[in-house]
Amino acid sequence: MSNGNEQQTVLIVEDNPQNRELLEVYMEDLPEVRVVSVANGLEAMEIITQDKPDLVLLDIMMPKMSGFEVCKRIKGDPKTRDILVVMVTALNETGDIERAAECGTDDYLSKPIDRKAMVDLVRNLLLAKARG
Repeated sequence: MSNGNEQQTVLIVEDNPQNRELLEVYMEDLPEVRVVSVANGLEAMEIITQDKPDLVLLDIMMPKMSGFEVCKRIKGDPKTRDILVVMVTALNETGDIERAAECGTDDYLSKPIDRKAMVDLVRNLLLAKARG
């Protein structure tokens, strides 16, 4: 049970080391949030089932398991479907946005990521989640 004082966890799933590091730096603007980072969808699923983060910043184009597949698995499992998913991608074609929505993503950020927009989005989603 959350008492409102617990630290919220954000999981960054990004196969590109520079992009992952950039997202980690951006998340430093939210010192109240614990950040965990992994390089692919398989690692993400392990963390998600063990640690159940509050929000996942999820790259779409990754080896082993795409962000679409990870999102489908998160949203398809009653134990994890309340985890917020924000897809982060260089894909910004309408079809990709529709596909992300079909997978159940809670929101969508296109690369290059605007730091303030990402931090504000994550903060607002986590606040809304904490309020229930």
